[in-house]
Amino acid sequence: MTVQQSWVGRAQNGGMTEHNADYTRALNNAEKILGFSLAPYVDPRPAEPANAYDFTRIATEHAFNDAWTRSEHLDLRTRALISVTITASLGILEPLRGQLRIALHNGVTKEEIVEAFIQMAVYAGVARAFDSYAVAREVFSEHDEADSPQERRTEN
Repeated sequence: MTVQQSWVGRAQNGGMTEHNADYTRALNNAEKILGFSLAPYVDPRPAEPANAYDFTRIATEHAFNDAWTRSEHLDLRTRALISVTITASLGILEPLRGQLRIALHNGVTKEEIVEAFIQMAVYAGVARAFDSYAVAREVFSEHDEADSPQERRTEN
């Protein structure tokens, strides 16, 4: 099902509402950048407040229409590497996983990510860089496994 065909969110009266054009575009941009659909992760659940849809819509549009798609001065690879470094420096490790996945999906190499952590260690601290690299190791392993299904079949 494409994003244009999906129905998500709850209007103020609790009914389902169709994505507006900006939200649909943001979800489509997110899918290109992430390599998978973001919709299942941002669709509010039935027990959530009525304004949960507003929150996810605004945040998604801001990130994937306003920021990630800007390419006049920074290409997507550079933007992804900067996002990895920012989340790592802030020590927000679960979002770091997502940023690492975005970076790898968009052509940032593992070596470039490690170089960013080396630079980060100088300015944000070695302990923060080590914590971030521990997360990166897990994501690198996950990425390697996803890229080599043939190797997994021959090992079994």
